[in-house]
Amino acid sequence: MCGICGIYIPSGCDKSVDRTIIERMTSSMVHRGPDSEGFYLSEKIGFGSRRLSIIDVDGGDQPISNEDQSCWIVLNGEIYNYKALHEYLLRRGHQFRTHSDTETILHLYEEYGIKCVDHLDGIFSFAIWNSNQQEFILARDRLGIKPIYYSILPDGQFIFGSEMRTILAHPAIDRDIDPISLNEYLSYEYVPTPRTILRNIYRLEAGSILQFNCKGFHNIPYDHLSFRQGESRPPMDWREYADGLYNVIRSSVSRELTSDVPVGVLLSGGIDSSTIAALMTDLYPGKIQSFTIGFEENSFDESKYARIVAKHLGTQHNEMVLTSKNVIDLVHELPEILDEPFADSSFIPTYYLSKLAHKKVKVVLGGDGGDELLAGYPTLIAHQLIEYYERFVPWSMRAYLIPRILALLNVSFDNISLDFKLQRFLSGRGVPLLVRHQRWLGSFTDDEKGLLLQDWLKPILRDTYFASFTHARECDAQQALNKILYNDQRTYLEGDILFKVDRASMANSLEVRVPFLNREVVKYANDLPLDLKFRNLTGKFILKKALRNHLPREIIQRPKKGFNMPVAYWLEKDLKGLMKDLLSEQYIHRQELFNYSLINQLIEDHLAHRKDNLKMIWTRMIFQLWDQGYIE
Repeated sequence: MCGICGIYIPSGCDKSVDRTIIERMTSSMVHRGPDSEGFYLSEKIGFGSRRLSIIDVDGGDQPISNEDQSCWIVLNGEIYNYKALHEYLLRRGHQFRTHSDTETILHLYEEYGIKCVDHLDGIFSFAIWNSNQQEFILARDRLGIKPIYYSILPDGQFIFGSEMRTILAHPAIDRDIDPISLNEYLSYEYVPTPRTILRNIYRLEAGSILQFNCKGFHNIPYDHLSFRQGESRPPMDWREYADGLYNVIRSSVSRELTSDVPVGVLLSGGIDSSTIAALMTDLYPGKIQSFTIGFEENSFDESKYARIVAKHLGTQHNEMVLTSKNVIDLVHELPEILDEPFADSSFIPTYYLSKLAHKKVKVVLGGDGGDELLAGYPTLIAHQLIEYYERFVPWSMRAYLIPRILALLNVSFDNISLDFKLQRFLSGRGVPLLVRHQRWLGSFTDDEKGLLLQDWLKPILRDTYFASFTHARECDAQQALNKILYNDQRTYLEGDILFKVDRASMANSLEVRVPFLNREVVKYANDLPLDLKFRNLTGKFILKKALRNHLPREIIQRPKKGFNMPVAYWLEKDLKGLMKDLLSEQYIHRQELFNYSLINQLIEDHLAHRKDNLKMIWTRMIFQLWDQGYIE
């Protein structure tokens, strides 16, 4: 696992690569690869790499070339089938100088050109320079597990890097906020790909290749998610699918255990991470290190379930209890760690979990992706319930009685806050499916942003759900909940979950692998009939059946719990001073982006327990922290 960066200067541009800039860009990613650094420079191409040594520890430093040094590569990621590919390429006459997966990709490119990605089973972003054909390519894995950013300067120079900070290390890059991205951040709590918060800096979309050659510049998507087969399958007994799902996940875990250093598991006690831990116990030749995070506040603490699983499986369990002091210690570092505004507060426990794991191992497996593949989120239940609500609850009750009842509920900041969940649920009434879904997941609605944003920014509000609707047009699913799953796999999974895991883990020089997102598991899951994923208002139906003989019943049957934080409590206590400083009237006026009156009202209502405004306040605070670090 590494951090990669570079500069490509296409024909017609009279610039040449500046080594000082490449070194500066590479130095910005030391945390991604503390073990070594490497460079390759010619007049028109410059590569830099920071390496976290996992495979071929002694011989796999990058950049790596082919036999005659006409082709060069830098890779961030791991290729799980590289040994089989290595043997195939040896038979084809290729000569290897290392035993690394990075060099395997390069020789595969010599065989197949850009179609080399079709043969890769892994997580990756990589760049290749072919001097003979004057071709440069940049590629990203199918689901966007490993990030890659890029920018094109007015003079034609192409700059890329594993993080946005790497792009900003180039002196020619401006730091202008993109108003449309700001609008999307306020809705989603992150900026969906391909935009970033800054103009002219972009993320390469998942499953895509950028290609520069004599024919010009091309953005080539090479992988598409499909639900067509699952929707066309006749009903079948779940037993015929449960064993198949178990075997395909087991095969994925087996491949992703490939490593020349010890491997552990991130264990929350939910069914996804417990599934990975159970399979690792069978496959790993040693005692597994497991890691979990607990909370002082009881309603948020789920660590007891991780202990149950660890005891059942016999792992060597490691646990940390998170307090408000941990949050205060970390919060000012968030802009430097994230380098983009990102308001999912579960980043904080994910960061500390990675920090805990790094003390014992370099590589861990996690359960991310199971919810998006197998319908695990409570929002899917809510989509079903709101249809019943609209159909069967009389209009008079919906219009008058229920709002009055809600007004009488006490505002609670605990993890089972009924008042917040009911208010959130009713906010989805009367809006299109994808808008409703995003409203439940995200922060500000369009009406709320109309009050928050200054008048000169209001014309951008029409573009709020651009990313969701773009992906909806690409989706071949006909069933409503499959459309939601497709949207989650293309937006929320890549933009929130995988971004969070990548930044939290790499900030601690830890590699996280995600077996649920292996290409074979993704295809198997998306080819399943929806009824096997979501049945009788229960998500992950088929996964629970597949693991019924491998995990304790209380783990199989427990409801979905997110990695939630007691931030609502902390905003009225330990984080209150920071909140008021970041959202002060003076600072807000100086930015010339927001109206202070709404922000002040949000804070007052929250502190008075009139309303749980955690999401909106935290979203604004994180933006202010980022603004201090990157703009002011």
